[in-house]
Amino acid sequence: MAEKIFTRNFDRPQSHTLGVYRETGGYTALPKALAMEPTAITEEVKKSNLRGLGGAAFPTGMKWSFIPKGSTAPKYLVINADEGEPGTFKDRYLLERDPHALIEGMIIAARAIDSHVGFVYIRGEYVKPWQVFSGAVKEAYEAGLLGRNIQGSGFDFDIVIHRGAGAYICGEETGLLSSLEGKKGWPKIKPPFPAIKGAFGQPTIVNNVETIAAVPHIINRGAEWFAGLGTKTQGGTRLYSVSGHVVKPGVVEAPVSVTLRSLIYDHCGGIRDGRRLKAVVPGGSSAPILTADEIDVSMDADGLKAAGTMIGSAGVIVMDETVSIPEALMVVARFYAHESCGQCTPCRESTGWIYKMSHRIVDGKGRKEDLDTILDVAKRGAGTTICAFYDGAVGPYVSYIEKFRDEFEALIPRDA
Repeated sequence: MAEKIFTRNFDRPQSHTLGVYRETGGYTALPKALAMEPTAITEEVKKSNLRGLGGAAFPTGMKWSFIPKGSTAPKYLVINADEGEPGTFKDRYLLERDPHALIEGMIIAARAIDSHVGFVYIRGEYVKPWQVFSGAVKEAYEAGLLGRNIQGSGFDFDIVIHRGAGAYICGEETGLLSSLEGKKGWPKIKPPFPAIKGAFGQPTIVNNVETIAAVPHIINRGAEWFAGLGTKTQGGTRLYSVSGHVVKPGVVEAPVSVTLRSLIYDHCGGIRDGRRLKAVVPGGSSAPILTADEIDVSMDADGLKAAGTMIGSAGVIVMDETVSIPEALMVVARFYAHESCGQCTPCRESTGWIYKMSHRIVDGKGRKEDLDTILDVAKRGAGTTICAFYDGAVGPYVSYIEKFRDEFEALIPRDA
């Protein structure tokens, strides 16, 4: 059985409180980090092979190192707790059941990048996580773990909690920063990247909840230990949100080397009601779909990339033989058409067109050319927009049709 890192406190009564967190070794990494040079913290995180656990899987320590050296400008740490990717619900559990892991990780990360203010941008619908996390922040202030001169170290750090208003685009880091600044949540053109010019025009690091919650464990137990839990290019365990037609849906913690087959059959009890597996979305709705024959793949960033898909937010959506893939695409297409921010023409227009065409096909009114039109429009738009929203939408548009084309064609009238 793999060691539990993120979920170790989940089943403890009052796990969200400071007292229980401390009983299990909480806040013992903090004094170690406060005694370290900031660059030493960053190097330890680099050596751990911790990669971003929110979407892009970018090496965390490397990202921190992009903050300009010697800059006297204020620097900000921003936590993406928006978690709007369909099929993803693991950060919610960390905020509700182990919020102090995020707070301790934030203080350590802030020390590494010389930040004295951190923002937690939390999804507007996450009312309970917001309430629990806010309570944890209050406890940390009262215990002298936040604010001025933390534990007599001379280091100051404050946390500001900012609630979003339910826009999926604000999970994209520059869209999130625009929203945090009080503007429309539109993504920004890069470069400059946030590490150079981010929140309020200052150097900023954006990481998600799970990524930062791993940091105290790395400081406490060492980079080699964390790296040894994973693969050559990605260390540690991670949380997989598994939903759909499995016997035991929920949040699973497993090493990043776990296979998709093992996740479905060993950790989640297999397909419910004795049915057969048809398809799996391995990394949230943006990830290209895999067929039942493609699940012998490791669930790390590089393993899924090699399989032609992506780990994304590790939202695993399992579909059995009863699922209509055209209907599934229509639902996904409706979501992307609704959530496009409208800033870029290819995304604004194409997401709407593709939803209308997929709806028409499901209604039995499709035309023979519709499938090729969807594929053409999707592929032409890829890589032409300010952010990766449309590129994410292209994943399901193309993979659903290319891998299950017969199902779509069966719905199109022969004389159309």
